[in-house]
Amino acid sequence: MLNASEIDILPGVRGDLDEPLASGPAGDLAPVLLSLVDRGVVEVRRVVPWTAPDGTGGYQPGPPTPREALPLALAEAAEWEYPDDFEWLGRLTLVPGESHRRAR
Repeated sequence: MLNASEIDILPGVRGDLDEPLASGPAGDLAPVLLSLVDRGVVEVRRVVPWTAPDGTGGYQPGPPTPREALPLALAEAAEWEYPDDFEWLGRLTLVPGESHRRAR
């Protein structure tokens, strides 16, 4: 939930995990994340451009990634590593899910 509140990309989730998950294969993390998605705790979205009222550019989470697309997306090892070019557009991020928002 911390990562979903911080608006970090998926590698930030991995970096906060204990070993052996932090350095294990990305495929080991997908089932854990999917269970959180299925329970409505988090949503997985792609980072999209955002423009502030003053015209400054930035980023924001886009629409939820469809559940049926998540296994393939989460199986991509590159999604779990920070990009070399530091470009976040199109990368996966977490946001609090419906069950978390209702509990607040």
